[in-house]
Formats: sequence, C-alpha cells, structure tokens
Amino acid sequence: MPQALFHLAYHVTDLDEARRFYGGVLGCREGRSTDTWVDFDFFGHQLSLHLGEPFHTADTGKVGDHWVPMPHLGLILQRQDWQAMADRLQAAGTEFVIAPHLRFEGQPGEQWTMFFRDPFGIPIEIKGFEDLGAVYAR
Repeated sequence: MPQALFHLAYHVTDLDEARRFYGGVLGCREGRSTDTWVDFDFFGHQLSLHLGEPFHTADTGKVGDHWVPMPHLGLILQRQDWQAMADRLQAAGTEFVIAPHLRFEGQPGEQWTMFFRDPFGIPIEIKGFEDLGAVYAR
C-alpha cells in the first residue's frame, strides 16, 4: 500500500493552551494557523485544532482489565521513544487516566501503553512496541 498521512481535526477551547501542550509537552511542530485553528505535525500526521466545543468522551472501551476513554486519539511509537514520551509527560506533571504500564505481556500484541487527556479533555493513548511489525500480530 502507498504511504499516506492521516489527518484529524477536532475542537479545543484555547489555541495558546493547545500550543503549550501539543507543541511544548508533546513536542509537535506547529504548522499553519489562523485566528480559529492551528495545525500540528503529530508525529508525521496532520492534527488540526479548531476553536469550539471539544467532543464528549466516556470510559466505554473495554481493553484487557481497563475501561478506556472513547473515542480517543492514539499514537504508536517504538518502545524507546514511548519511554522518552512517558518520561516527558511525567516531568510535565501529566495526570494519567491509565498510568504507563505493560499489557498483553508475553502475548501477540504485547505493548506498553498510557492514557492521558489533553487540557481540553481529549483522551490520548500512546502505545509502545519493541517491534512495530507486531502491531497487528494475532
């Protein structure tokens, strides 16, 4: 399949706060912007944050022993990059919905994971894999 970029757009209530979190804490490079939206390079994908009312979420997704926030934005990183992100989030005082931990240990799809919310309540999951080839392992 050809390489493609993913684009996701959603509402936030404050673009400066979005810049501090997505640019400062997560380390995303800012792209184009106007008075009502800002784009970020979200690890190779385009994230467009527009002023407005953030979407509603609820802890309705059952994964292993956890109920996870749905819907949520996600990212998959190599394990060492995941650990660096977990360290950066912890240093920034991020409150975790689900603290960084290993799940599905010894099973296909073994992964490190963490859930947190951005300043607008949008849930974000970041997964870490030793081998990205195992993302779709059965």
